Amino acid sequence: SELVGDVLVFLFDVYKSITNWMNNQCSDLQPHEIIFMTLITVCALLYFYNLLFDHDQSFAVRAKSGFFYHVKRLPIVRSIVAKQMNNVLKEVSAEKLFPLKSGMGYMGQLPEHGRSEGDIDSMVEEYLTLDEVEWNKGNVSGTVYGGDPQLTDVIARVYKKFAWSNPLHPDVFPALRKMEAEIVRISCNLFHGDPQTSCGCVTVGGTESILLACKTYRDWAYEKGIKKPEMICPVSAHAAFEKAAHYFKLKLIHIPCDPQTRTADVGAMKRAITSRTCMLVASAPPFPHGVLDPISDIAALGVRYGIPVHVDACLGGFLLPFMDDAGFPVAPFDFSVPGVTSISADTHKYGYAPKGSSVVMYSEKKWIHYQYFVSPDWQGGIYATPMFAGSRSGAIVAACWATLVYFGREGYVERTRKIISTARYIEAGLRKIDSIFVLGKPEMSVVALGSLDFDVFRLSSELVKRGWNLNNLQFPSSIHICCTMLHTSPGVADRLLRDVAESVDIIMDNPKAQTTGAGALYGMAQSIPDRSIVTEISQSFIDALYNTGHHQPLTNGNNYAH
Repeated sequence: SELVGDVLVFLFDVYKSITNWMNNQCSDLQPHEIIFMTLITVCALLYFYNLLFDHDQSFAVRAKSGFFYHVKRLPIVRSIVAKQMNNVLKEVSAEKLFPLKSGMGYMGQLPEHGRSEGDIDSMVEEYLTLDEVEWNKGNVSGTVYGGDPQLTDVIARVYKKFAWSNPLHPDVFPALRKMEAEIVRISCNLFHGDPQTSCGCVTVGGTESILLACKTYRDWAYEKGIKKPEMICPVSAHAAFEKAAHYFKLKLIHIPCDPQTRTADVGAMKRAITSRTCMLVASAPPFPHGVLDPISDIAALGVRYGIPVHVDACLGGFLLPFMDDAGFPVAPFDFSVPGVTSISADTHKYGYAPKGSSVVMYSEKKWIHYQYFVSPDWQGGIYATPMFAGSRSGAIVAACWATLVYFGREGYVERTRKIISTARYIEAGLRKIDSIFVLGKPEMSVVALGSLDFDVFRLSSELVKRGWNLNNLQFPSSIHICCTMLHTSPGVADRLLRDVAESVDIIMDNPKAQTTGAGALYGMAQSIPDRSIVTEISQSFIDALYNTGHHQPLTNGNNYAH
């Protein structure tokens, strides 16, 4: 007690010394001067706090972009950048990227008179001559996950019956409402959702599923009084989370992945949590490398700090539930893990449904109510929708339902067995090839590879020459194959391994040679420190998708496109 008394006396003396010094400094100031100086100081502190911390992007990112913005405005720099960009943008044009066949042109206006069914069939066949990538032979990474001719026939028949249906009107299309509800319940069951509390909805794709989950947790955060919510994602999480942050004014906190395993760094995620955190994200798997994030550990953080946890299973969602039965055990990843509050899973990937269908699920109904939009006072009546779209294609919902029923659990288990076996076979084969390496330990259908000896985008370009279309990745430079049922066909995996081995041999004859073609463009984009330039190039690519050049009126001849 005597020691405590001495400490208190010391602290009091320090306090008196400080206050006396402050009083002496202000002794010659008028009261209004003290008030104004206090106001100015507080305003300056608030300004610098907002500048450094209170923003959707970090200060470092904003400082970097601001620096490049002002440097590019210098006349000499502006002229150099403009010249280089003009050269690049010439390569990112519809004429270069999407050349038409000789004699073909674009239709820029409606034909004066409607065409017959025969004419339309002929036009479609002519358009299809532009499709040169042989995806049906397994030459493409991901992209087409089904392709089964028998399933296509089933889907076409079901689609025809629901071609004009719209889930926005369940009173008019009750059969469709039943199908959609069954898709959600089947999905929740596969992911071990509680039959009494789990819920969800059918969306048009993985991006919408992710955006809806982010919007849900943002609104939950608003209700809790968090004015500027933050979400924490591994750098490997899908870009849709960045899109959600952009759309919904969320601050995105990226945390690193382990450089060896490529899985999310849980320690970094824990350190990033603040009172503003509204959601944690894990991927099963992340798109780039096919690994599984430590979902149980991330969910445990959610439980500890009272933060919702979203598992993005858009890519692997309809493989994971069947892997145990297929002979490939995986760590818990779904609602069986305490703390997981929502899951996104794409039925149009390994669910094999037609493109345009996905599912977002929640552990409890309290979450999905933040997702809904209700306008109770609209003159057109009470308007309520569960997702972004109002009207939707009922035919896609019906086709999704038909696909799930067509395969059944047994069918999905068998397909999962074939796909994972093929992916493991490809992984083992790639590990035997010198001068390349496999990133992390793939647990599912994606196998990524890189090289320390040469620019891996050269390998991508060599494989394009052999008819392959794989995915280019960045940070780190790598490429990956996303295995589908098409890759399980006899000889496809061996053909890929042979082509990779032969391409590596060719490259290693001159490993330092410069990369050319699309690979060079991709590598260049990765190396540009000013990411606004990459954005401009990407915008030009999107422009090219819709560019039809100079339009000519349709004639009555056989050249339909002119």
